[in-house]
Amino acid sequence: MPLILASSSPRRQELLALLGLPFHVIPPNVREQPTLGLSPIEQVRRFALEKARAVADQEPHALVIGSDTVIELDGQLLGKPADLPDACPMLARLAGRSHRVHTAVALCHRGQGIELVEIDTANVDMKPDVAHLYDRYLASRESLGKAGAYAIQGLGGDLVARVDGDYTTVVGLPLKLVDRLLRSVAYPIPVTVEDLYQRRPYANWNRFAV
Repeated sequence: MPLILASSSPRRQELLALLGLPFHVIPPNVREQPTLGLSPIEQVRRFALEKARAVADQEPHALVIGSDTVIELDGQLLGKPADLPDACPMLARLAGRSHRVHTAVALCHRGQGIELVEIDTANVDMKPDVAHLYDRYLASRESLGKAGAYAIQGLGGDLVARVDGDYTTVVGLPLKLVDRLLRSVAYPIPVTVEDLYQRRPYANWNRFAV
């Protein structure tokens, strides 16, 4: 059964590859426009499902993984910055505070009638008094396209104090959840996920291991 990752995100592609699985990438034709009235949990679930469904409709004989990540601050969705000037106040809002990162993973196979979706959540504490780092960080352009305007696996890791939960959830693809969902539909996985979490072979993972 072919496996397809419905994502253009290099981070998700790199993380899924750690499970040792052969897969293809097909970016979904989905407009990520938040729906008024949905909670962050409901929104991230919807986005992940829409991505998986869009590609599964094109490839009905493949197993499709869709995923989405959002940040929740004070009960509200904190999205991606529109541009670099938008990123700076977003980082300032997060500084010295804790926020929640929700990543949803959806699994779809049209031919077999499979449609599953689950969400994993991690709490992230940001360092206070890091405004002196913002100019250098924004100059890297790493903020662009990232929920909350930071990438924990890159230079944005310097802004983070602590992660309570699965580090890969914060990066964008919770591998324990992916492993469990794939095994629930009897999809073979050559890598032992427990060993993977002991080795932590991804950028900055060791810095935030719990």
